[in-house]
Parts: sequence; structure tokens; C-alpha cells
Amino acid sequence: MDREQLLAVYNVRRDRIKSRLGEFTRFYNEPVSWFYEEKSMVLKPVDRDHNERIFEELCFCLMTANTSAEMGLKGVDGIRKILFTGSLEDIQLALADAGYRYPNKRAEYIIEARERFSDVRELVESHEDKKKLREHLAENVKGLGYKEASHFLRNIGVFGLAILDKHILRTMHEHGVIEGLPKSLNRKNYLDIEEKFIKFADELEINMDELDLLLWSMKNGRILK
Repeated sequence: MDREQLLAVYNVRRDRIKSRLGEFTRFYNEPVSWFYEEKSMVLKPVDRDHNERIFEELCFCLMTANTSAEMGLKGVDGIRKILFTGSLEDIQLALADAGYRYPNKRAEYIIEARERFSDVRELVESHEDKKKLREHLAENVKGLGYKEASHFLRNIGVFGLAILDKHILRTMHEHGVIEGLPKSLNRKNYLDIEEKFIKFADELEINMDELDLLLWSMKNGRILK
């Protein structure tokens, strides 16, 4: 697919993409949570503490690593009621029952994050620089790298950070933005490729967060999160 075709697909999906990005901001500002129903994402009002909802989103991003958004959504639905009270074994069992792929290891990450970060909202709002916030998350939350930290921040309405998953990288390679697919992404590689992604978005005259959802949806067929 050449760039003209890419822009044509964007014009068709633009309104839905913008709507989804608006929902990320709404999620952070309003008492709502995501639910996975009939293979789609739905925001519903909930009577829950703001910090609980934000921590839940952090856990979602922990659970999408090496799996999928759908798998992460199923995992969150499975542990939502015990996320703040369940033991390690409780969360492992709940994830397994939900059909989550890595129940044991991800439960360990969730418990550790729960113990270390009692107020995720305060952590987010204490950093004015989004790149420094991402770096802090990637360095201090076990199981969260630059991609997952960028993913989490985008999902709570912090925009302007590239989420370099395999679909985005593959599309960048197809369009000659990067020479090859990296075997791994260390900090330097990630930041270098992020700059190329931003330049790619500028050349297309598409907002980088919109481009991310566009490319992701073109590989997966849906606009999730």
C-alpha cells in the first residue's frame, strides 16, 4: 500500500479514530472504565476511585505485552473485582480462568506495581514532562518498557509519544521509514525510531496519535486501544 492509499484509508476512518482518542481523554477525566463486550470496547460509568481506574489501565498495558489488546481486556475483566484486594494466587487464578496467556508472571508484575505505586494519578500528575514520565515508568514498573509506558500514557490522554509495536514497525519498514525490523528496542533505538515515526506523520500531514491508531487498525481490522 502506497502513501496515497494510506491517506485514503485515513479519510475513511478519521472520525472513528478521533472519537477513540477523545475517549482516552474522557477516561482520565470522568468516572468511567473500559469493558470488553462482543469483541468491542465500551466505556461505562463506574462508582470507583480515580486512582483505581488509572491503575487498572496500567495493568491492562502490562498484560498486552507479547499478547494483544483483546487478551489484555479479557485479563482486566477477569481481575477487576480483586485487583486491589486479591493475593498473588487469587490474581493468577482469575487470569487463568479468564483465558489470559501468562497468568503467573503478569500477576507478579501487577502485585509488585500495586505495592510500589499506591497513587498512580499522583505519579502521572507530578511529571510535567511526558517523556520524563515515560522514562520513569519504563525504569520503575517491572514489565513495562518504553512501548508499554507510551501505550499507558496514550490511553489516559497523554499524547505525542509513539507506541512502537510490531504492527507499527512493520508498516514503517514497508514504507521505507526504517531500513529493517529491529530485533530489540533499547532506549536509544526506541527514541531514534520514534523521531522517524514523528517525521513520517508530519510528511503525511496526519497527527501522530491518529497515525498510530490508523496503522494499528489496518493490521488488526479494529480501532481498539
